Amino acid sequence: MKLSRIVGVGLLLSARLAFGLESDSEQPIYIDSNNAVYDEKSQVSTYTGNVVATQGSIRIDADQLVVYLKDGAITKLVATGKPSRFKQLPAVGKEEMHGEGLINEFYPDKNLLIFMKNASVWQGDAKQSSEYIEYDTKNSLLKAGESNSDGKRVHSVIQPKAKKAQ
Repeated sequence: MKLSRIVGVGLLLSARLAFGLESDSEQPIYIDSNNAVYDEKSQVSTYTGNVVATQGSIRIDADQLVVYLKDGAITKLVATGKPSRFKQLPAVGKEEMHGEGLINEFYPDKNLLIFMKNASVWQGDAKQSSEYIEYDTKNSLLKAGESNSDGKRVHSVIQPKAKKAQ
């Protein structure tokens, strides 16, 4: 497979991620890594080594990023690392949202981010930590923990709002 084909797949100009600023989904995806492999038959791109993927205000840092395609469109991205990190600007004037986990899955068509294993998601002073966190980017809905968690708990920190000086 020619490197130009791998780079072309990496850019995925027609791909649309549904999280972040509304304009993020209209931006090209740029992926930088030490290595890249594209399997045309299975429509899977694998990027390894100091992976940095950006699309508009979205940034993913990972040891490995696997991009699953169907007919040229992204169906799923799986980022792994120690940890893999994600950040995005949800809206103009809002604080950046950050997330990390050993395994992070992104489903653009479902507007869904899943952070797994030593996962944390935070925005400003509010932070959630769990082994499993789902974030619905369209509805700004965060779910942490699983019903079958075997006693593992969700940890939340919400800082009090600063009082205004009089």
